[in-house]
Amino acid sequence: MHKPVETSGQPPQAQAPRLPLSRFKVIDLTLARAGPSCVRTLADWGADVIRVEPPPATGESNEIMGKRDGSDFQNLHRNKRAITLNLKTDEGREVLMRLAEKADVIIENMRPGVTRRLGVDYESARKRNPKIIYGSISGFGQYGPYTARPSIDQIAQGMTGIMSVTGLPGQGPVRVGVAVTDIMAGAFLAQGVLIALLDREVSGEGRWVQTSLLESGITLLDFQATRWLMDKKVAPQEGNNHPTNTPMGLYPTADSFLNLAATSNKNFQKLCKIIDREKMATDPRFATSALRGRNKQALNEMIAGALRAKTSREWFELLVEAGLPCGPVYSINDVFADPQVQELRIARSVAHPRLGAIDLVAQPCEMTGFDRAIRTATPDLGEHNDEILESLGYKQDEIEKLKAAGIT
Repeated sequence: MHKPVETSGQPPQAQAPRLPLSRFKVIDLTLARAGPSCVRTLADWGADVIRVEPPPATGESNEIMGKRDGSDFQNLHRNKRAITLNLKTDEGREVLMRLAEKADVIIENMRPGVTRRLGVDYESARKRNPKIIYGSISGFGQYGPYTARPSIDQIAQGMTGIMSVTGLPGQGPVRVGVAVTDIMAGAFLAQGVLIALLDREVSGEGRWVQTSLLESGITLLDFQATRWLMDKKVAPQEGNNHPTNTPMGLYPTADSFLNLAATSNKNFQKLCKIIDREKMATDPRFATSALRGRNKQALNEMIAGALRAKTSREWFELLVEAGLPCGPVYSINDVFADPQVQELRIARSVAHPRLGAIDLVAQPCEMTGFDRAIRTATPDLGEHNDEILESLGYKQDEIEKLKAAGIT
């Protein structure tokens, strides 16, 4: 395995490494989490991202954007430049459209209809730049009976069936502990935007790329969705057991819990020997994968009884040595203390002018020849106003007038 080249950690002005998306300019009109997580991918891989936020005079910034120095905001908006624009004014919209003329991509996740009312929708942007790739995330999609409804991750988790298959049997619906539909909508939109950019190299055409929390959540169901579509099987809650493979799940030990999988006949035989339950290996109830699935309650109880004889660490060492998939259940602080996580360096430090060195979560992909270092901390509100406006041809007196009028 070739490790990606690492840069020295110098700021972009000093080193300016070429990154895969460095040739693209992105306008960020996003709010909350789904849209920003899409833009973060583009920014982290080098796109010149200009984040557009309401100016302080509108009173909207704190309410809509969240606490700027908070860990969540800092993790979502690094590697960007920032400008403030009041898009409810003609002058503010004109600045945005001048940006759009020079941009490759615009990303937004406002409720459908809002961008049209503001005059910053796909059709408006395309008139100024026919090659623009315009990416949109919504709760339910850009058309259909639910289009105008507001949505958040938990609503999407409920309406996509995710909550119905999460939790212990009979427990009732349980929310996944992270914003899965937000994060995946961002990932799917980033994928779609990159596909549209590749197509533009051939067709020369701009595109409107759309996804929703609803579609992203349904896609996350994956095999659970097709169990219904093809087999008409409504998946129940299975708790910590795998829905279709046995034994695979979470088992108690003498001191905590252990995740393990031994679903093939070969691995099941290994497991029985390691946990000193060799009679299980010849039990006709467990002779095949299908039979183990049918009799999983009895099998899991026998495995759990055996595993209570040793600690998780003791079982882990035995199972790993035998080549069986297994692992501990970490709290989040344990995750970042794990030697493998530390070796992968997915937690990366960046210098912030007020907060000092802060650690954030880097991109999950590595690429030979490039480093996934976080280059710059999240910019302050309107930090690059003058710089960006000057690049659009505005003179200093014009910039001051925009500021005085509350446009920027």
